[in-house]
Amino acid sequence: MDILPESNDQYGTKQYWNQRYAREADDASFDWFKSYSEISDILRSLIPDKRSRILMLGCGNSKLSEDMYDDGYHNIVNTDYSSIIVEKMKQRHGDARPQMEWHEMDVRDLKFDDSSFDVAIDKGTMDAMMTAKGDIWNPPQQVVEDCTKEVSEVIRTLRKEMGVFIYLTFGQPHFRKRYLTVPGTKLEIRELGEAFHYYLYILRT
Repeated sequence: MDILPESNDQYGTKQYWNQRYAREADDASFDWFKSYSEISDILRSLIPDKRSRILMLGCGNSKLSEDMYDDGYHNIVNTDYSSIIVEKMKQRHGDARPQMEWHEMDVRDLKFDDSSFDVAIDKGTMDAMMTAKGDIWNPPQQVVEDCTKEVSEVIRTLRKEMGVFIYLTFGQPHFRKRYLTVPGTKLEIRELGEAFHYYLYILRT
């Protein structure tokens, strides 16, 4: 079954994801970039307390939450703006991983209280919002607004002076730092991989 979009900018639309998730098998999964096993050591070092309340941004049908839960991180709150995948994931994990939560929600408008999470993780969600057609050096205003809103909402919901936003992407710093350079926060950038590089952005409140 062909689930790839006709053009990359469709990755940034709810319609594409709803149609894709509706057509995929209930047990289908897809992970952007790296799997948990490939980055587990890094995440364990960044999240040493497995009781941490973790916000998963744009969870899709990734296995990241599942694998983290099985590694002892039980306090995970998953969000996605596709109601179809949220319901599928509730059914898939409801019995086996009952402590996880699943919410239909847009990362640009999070319905959580201020300072309510210890950690937020984005693995590909912001990238999907950047697929709009245009100059990557001078992205469309909608892309700038969408990414800025996500980061602003994440910072709002993270605990002050102790929250961590972890963002994994293939996006190089000169394309991503503009969204992640926020007054009152500290940004660390790590380069991962050898032949093909990924980047881990770690934003601390």
